[in-house]
Amino acid sequence: MTASQTLTDAASYRLPVADTEFLLRDEMRGVRFALEYGKAELELRDHGIRSTVVVFGSARIPSPEQAQRLVETARTPQAADAARRATARAQYYDQARRFAHIVSRRGGALTPANGLRDNVIATGGGPGIMEAANRGAMEAGAPSVAYNIELPAEQLPNPYSTPSLCFRFHYFAMRKMHLAMRANALAVFPGGFGTLDELFEILTLQQTHKGHPIPIVLFGGAYWREVIDFEAMARHAMLDPADLGLFQFVDDPEQAWQSLVERGLVVGGRNRAPTATPGP
Repeated sequence: MTASQTLTDAASYRLPVADTEFLLRDEMRGVRFALEYGKAELELRDHGIRSTVVVFGSARIPSPEQAQRLVETARTPQAADAARRATARAQYYDQARRFAHIVSRRGGALTPANGLRDNVIATGGGPGIMEAANRGAMEAGAPSVAYNIELPAEQLPNPYSTPSLCFRFHYFAMRKMHLAMRANALAVFPGGFGTLDELFEILTLQQTHKGHPIPIVLFGGAYWREVIDFEAMARHAMLDPADLGLFQFVDDPEQAWQSLVERGLVVGGRNRAPTATPGP
């Protein structure tokens, strides 16, 4: 090896953009944040995605087909009980699928105006409710956005996401920022820690007026009233009673659509805030 080759092969000689070891240094975290913001933002602009309807919910909710397979293969009382509970949860998968179909057909995702699409379904890109919503949009013939996240147990994108709008994030914060930035409305299905985290992120943005106003619906009123006593929070003066009006409980996809429209969802029109707005 010549002296010249020794120099050009040195890590210090690599262009920063081509030096993975350099980019992954702790000190470069801010740059990585910017890259995760910029890549998704430019792709969404290039594809004319002006606004979205975001769907949150548990990755643990099975499709009716998956629940049926559990029923058919149950060989013990415990397995039969698990299958019955899975079948009950599967109703939410079906609702999310139908809701996304309605939104995609009526909201503007199928009919771009001047090359811009509105109310495009956006999810976290994984299984369960996320899969159901992406599936409903695909069945309507509309594109949908999938904001996947790297997890210790790898989450693979569900097969119903639009390939050119399927993103992967390392940082939860940047993923949540993209979910919030273009949202014209939010629909939240039953879920656990992750769903609650995402729901309260948006509710806080609405309460503090840090995000543009959007209507929010919570599917499964019985579930939400049992899991979170919102009224008690107001009684204890931990929030203003008016904050309870930031969302509505719904139990049917058509009811959810009507609630969003009546409470201000812009149908097939401009986004509530310009795309260039920095967001939350």
